[in-house]
Amino acid sequence: MAKHVVILGAGYGGIQAALETRRGLTADAAKITIVNREPFHQLITELHQPAAGRLQEKNITIPLDKLLSGKRIGVCLGEVASIQLDKRTVALADGSELKYDILVVALGSESEYFGIEGLKENSFVLKSVHDATRIRSHIEDCIERYKVTEDPADLTFAVGGAGLTGIELIGELADMIPIFCKKHGVDPKNVKLLSVEAMPTILPGFPESLTDRAKASLSARGVEFLTGVPLVKMEPDQATLKDGRIIQTHTMIWTGGVRGHSVVQNSGLEVEPRGRARINDSLQAEGHPEVFVIGDSALLLNKETGRPYPPTAQLAGQMGIHCGQQIYSLLKGGELEPFTPHTQGTLASLGRKDAIGMVGERRLEVTGKPAAWLKEGSKLRYLTQIGGLFARA
Repeated sequence: MAKHVVILGAGYGGIQAALETRRGLTADAAKITIVNREPFHQLITELHQPAAGRLQEKNITIPLDKLLSGKRIGVCLGEVASIQLDKRTVALADGSELKYDILVVALGSESEYFGIEGLKENSFVLKSVHDATRIRSHIEDCIERYKVTEDPADLTFAVGGAGLTGIELIGELADMIPIFCKKHGVDPKNVKLLSVEAMPTILPGFPESLTDRAKASLSARGVEFLTGVPLVKMEPDQATLKDGRIIQTHTMIWTGGVRGHSVVQNSGLEVEPRGRARINDSLQAEGHPEVFVIGDSALLLNKETGRPYPPTAQLAGQMGIHCGQQIYSLLKGGELEPFTPHTQGTLASLGRKDAIGMVGERRLEVTGKPAAWLKEGSKLRYLTQIGGLFARA
């Protein structure tokens, strides 16, 4: 009888796990079901573009029915409510349940607010196309409202966190907000774009030469960097920094931290303080060999440094592929193999025509249009890999 492999989440890790599992196992050996809240796969790494208004949401989503057509992978649309390890079932928000023989948890992450007063209630996040739509609509509303109120807070846009997501977003905003201003008859010189970061520098993991290049590019387009000063309080119309400075703004987009998904944290799996599941070298949850955890909800440690690998789409995808291979071995009675990440490089968009990055094993530094072309190329390579190049809506 076919074993039921249930995969929670259709992100980079979940999709790759499903495709790789099916590639190795026939329908007689395994029934595969993906559970996802939305009927599409989202290109999360591209969310900054629709959030700033450069692209429409349909440009970064791929319908699951098209992506998985003919691949004998089922899709169950619903929100995961809980995992019941003792019963080997997954409960959905509508009250239904799915039984599994093997479970792959690829639910991604949730925002980490670090206990900052009012931040969750008074900020935006960028973790889905729905978030992107909300941000873009809010920005246009603020610009249009400014014509009536002339309130500087309406034209002050702050991005909390200067990691990859925050920097890519503020780069897009620097390009697109002046276009919105002209559309609504507002002088773009009145706009303030603020990057707020508690750490003393931006883009952790990038060398100083590239972070300096990024700051120069963004500063030239009006971005002001407030680094080394944590945010301590957020209200509907102002942000308070640790040094006492007050930022009058109606817009704080928070990208300053993530934690494991709450379903994982409440599942009974062994987790660390940030809610990420502890896993072994083969990506199995500690004490539960039938459960694999991949992507942002897994605590994957770099054996050389002892520190967790930063959560990236590249890493999630690699974990997904390896997970599919391990499921094949598990069902065939073979040996499991340890997972070893292979960093192919890191690229950061700074707007439409600019980017920085490190590519290859030698971490060759690239900037400007070549880096932007490489970033676009990496997206096309991924779409080709999953068969999604011509499946978008």
